[in-house]
Amino acid sequence: MVDHMKTITIHVSEPVYRELQTYARRQDRTASELIREAMAQYVHERVRAEGSLRSLPPLDLGKVTRPVTRNDDLLGEMTRVARD
Repeated sequence: MVDHMKTITIHVSEPVYRELQTYARRQDRTASELIREAMAQYVHERVRAEGSLRSLPPLDLGKVTRPVTRNDDLLGEMTRVARD
């Protein structure tokens, strides 16, 4: 667990907050716990996920028709295909 937590203020509609409190009671948890968990999940899935292309899984785009060499103009080929 984190040693120090930042206190924040958020504005939420009464009906949404009442529903969250009801759900929290059914789960024997606090609304604050659920909000912290939701924020952590959001950061993990949306904020940190945008960090690097290296974290993306490789794609299978079909078979290789020919190996790429140093003399290939890949950008030129892509723009020609896009215009055709």
